[in-house]
Amino acid sequence: MSQCRSSIRGAASLAASVPPPSDKLFVHVSGFSTCSFFQRAATVLSSLSTLFPNRLSVTKHSFDSRDEYRGWLLGNSGKPVPGEGFRSTSSDPRAVKHTSSPFVWLGDKDGGSPDDDMVPIRTFVGGHDDSLAWGRSLLSPAASSTPVASMVPDGYVAGQYDVDLLVVGGGSGGLAASKEAASKGARVTVLDYVKPSPAGSTWGLGGTCVNVGCIPKKLFHRAALTRESWAADGAAFGVSKGETVPAADWPALRQNVQNYIRGLNFKYRVSLRDGDVTYKNGLGEFVDAHTMKVTDKKGKETTVTFGRCLIATGGRPTGLKCPGGELAISSDDIFGLTESPGKTLCVGASYISLECAGFLSGLGMDVTVAVRSILLRGFDRECADKIGEAMKAGGVKFRKEQVPTALEKQPDGKIKVTFSDKSDETFDTVLVAIGRSGDTKGLGLQNIGIQALERNGKIETKFEQTSVPNVYCIGDVMEGCPELTPVAIEAGLALSRRLFACSTSAMDYENVCTTVFTPVEYGCVGLSEDTAKERYGSPEIEVYHKSFTPLEWALSADHRTIEAFSKIIVEKSTNKVLGIHYFGPEAGEVMQGYGVAMKRGVTFKELVETVGIHPTSSEEIVTMTVTKASGKDASAGGC
Repeated sequence: MSQCRSSIRGAASLAASVPPPSDKLFVHVSGFSTCSFFQRAATVLSSLSTLFPNRLSVTKHSFDSRDEYRGWLLGNSGKPVPGEGFRSTSSDPRAVKHTSSPFVWLGDKDGGSPDDDMVPIRTFVGGHDDSLAWGRSLLSPAASSTPVASMVPDGYVAGQYDVDLLVVGGGSGGLAASKEAASKGARVTVLDYVKPSPAGSTWGLGGTCVNVGCIPKKLFHRAALTRESWAADGAAFGVSKGETVPAADWPALRQNVQNYIRGLNFKYRVSLRDGDVTYKNGLGEFVDAHTMKVTDKKGKETTVTFGRCLIATGGRPTGLKCPGGELAISSDDIFGLTESPGKTLCVGASYISLECAGFLSGLGMDVTVAVRSILLRGFDRECADKIGEAMKAGGVKFRKEQVPTALEKQPDGKIKVTFSDKSDETFDTVLVAIGRSGDTKGLGLQNIGIQALERNGKIETKFEQTSVPNVYCIGDVMEGCPELTPVAIEAGLALSRRLFACSTSAMDYENVCTTVFTPVEYGCVGLSEDTAKERYGSPEIEVYHKSFTPLEWALSADHRTIEAFSKIIVEKSTNKVLGIHYFGPEAGEVMQGYGVAMKRGVTFKELVETVGIHPTSSEEIVTMTVTKASGKDASAGGC
């Protein structure tokens, strides 16, 4: 009876890709009556449906003989023939290759029979081993702690349209979702087209993060830190004798960064090809809920039909709305400048504005930041203020409660900026970073009944599903989504697994780590102090804090003027950690591991009982003892 066993890949991997359901699912088990593996799978799954009648319904399709079963599954000849048999109605290559008994799938209803209309395959589960692994996962303790997505049925039928999934947007989230869906058997096409910025900047496949966001930002930040470290630490660490700090070579830095990015663009193209995802460099516009018009760079128009569509177009910088605002550039343009930006005004108090101001200053530019109200709205106020103080100490100037009211080009090419306090100043470059809007203009959302928000062009969703059930949305274009690349990636992966692998796991947008790459970095996970007090009440919150000098700063007189800082926000009644904040070197590297602990619900007791790595800045987080309420000195002492 060995021929009855599933021939597809292992049950463990299938159990991981097909988590237990929460809404009712309709399981169909087919096989021939004398196959013990078929009978066992049917019995186990039927028992589970008895235990969980509101979650599971099982229909058993039994054939009298092996030949009769194989004729139904493989085709009339009873031998594997491409395009024949019930298995060929699935787009999942695992199902199409399946030859043994049982054959188990999920449908949209129960009932059906080989002699009548068999219920179509919505998701292929597998054979004997995979079906038992899937059933076992139903009882897994881990399942109860996983956020569950309850989605509206979207009417999807595999193979009904040109593609099963059309992804609009070739950024990190769209690419991750496309490859994951393809790995689950879906036929996937990705559309990507970069509309030039107002200043004319364009870029390749990979989206904002790779081309004009996280990657070049981090590299320019690292360049600035390298130059600043030479100036501040070189003599103290014996690697210089006080020589003049060399000027930054902007053209060389830009070229090196752009070369690296072009390599990433190529790798993304290759990864799509290797993942069996079709890539089209074209601009998409909805015709209806299952049809997209695609316009290529030469203006040629074609159409593609889809069962499901994922909008992952990301966001674009919001422009400066004042006379002469078109003279300003944005973060879409700064990394492509062929010459140094020179004296620069950064407009806005967002993390993008402060990060750009930080690395420009570190590279030797004269930099001013115009701030309408407060720095880093939404972040921890105490830590945001420390960022501002450190940037001031590093030479960045701030115009508080001032915004540009007019920009005027001067005969020498410079830009005269008039501010809301009636003062003016001339700059070589004005960079605006006052927010981002969803890139939905021209997408034709009105043709399918979706209304983007007027204030920011973003799309409202529930579990990444829009008001049109077969159209989905992830990443920066989605309202309420943190504008972070890893969030878009994880959301895309989770969504594809729900759409094509029977998962019900929702994306968890809580306790997401992030880092602001200012000259002194700031990383955090969880709630800010103010938010925690608003949510739980001030009497229920304990704040532990510490100021310290990182060892790498200890020898430098320049660095000793700034202290690193960390704090932990704790709910008193449960001892649960609600937020962790760190201001100091390598904040991103420090904070990542604490994100895992936060997702597992770490308590303050567990945190401080963790043995630290010595000597590191991260160990200062697990050795806190001083609370704000105590009024004691929070400065660290000793080694």
